[in-house]
Amino acid sequence: MGELPNDSSGPARGVPESKQRLRDAIVDAARAQAVAAGWDGVRMGGVAQAAGVSRQTVYNEFGSKAGLAEALARREVDRFVGEVRAALAAHGPDVRAAAYAAIRHTLAAAADNPLVKAILTSARGGSDELLPYLTTRSELVLTESSAALLEWAGQHLPEGDPAALAFAADTIVRLVVSHIVLPRSPVEETADQLADLAVHLFHTAATTRSPG
Repeated sequence: MGELPNDSSGPARGVPESKQRLRDAIVDAARAQAVAAGWDGVRMGGVAQAAGVSRQTVYNEFGSKAGLAEALARREVDRFVGEVRAALAAHGPDVRAAAYAAIRHTLAAAADNPLVKAILTSARGGSDELLPYLTTRSELVLTESSAALLEWAGQHLPEGDPAALAFAADTIVRLVVSHIVLPRSPVEETADQLADLAVHLFHTAATTRSPG
């Protein structure tokens, strides 16, 4: 599986299309530079030049390099989560098949994604400016990914205890992220084992009575 395509979902709600195109162009430029030189090598002036805008425009749109990093991380997460939703939906109520498909796709896509590779390579070299968006500052990853799992579970495990389902989703997402950051086995093997765990967690949640 090759590089994930650029986001083509259109402008965010309430954002003028011209402004969204501007922001997308800047994020595209930042992504290309991060892939080529690591996030340490990204300079706001260089991003501006590549995007065909002024340096001040980049600051006006994102506030700082950290703000640009967050926008870049959000777009990558949105891409992954959209594809996770599609993988889950394709298998409907078959918990194991849905979990395996979603987990395998995420692990394989991350392994082939040049930005993720750049983040992990930089981290192994001692730089971790973007890595926290996958780990210690991973609220975006956890929230969006868990929401996708919970949406699917709500459709196919409607009797499940909400707290138990939330725990199951959060646990699976955290484990997938850990295997992206520190892979230890082939993708198929990891996906197979995590899918087994997902079956146990979600089936347990589905048979747990809600308090009260």
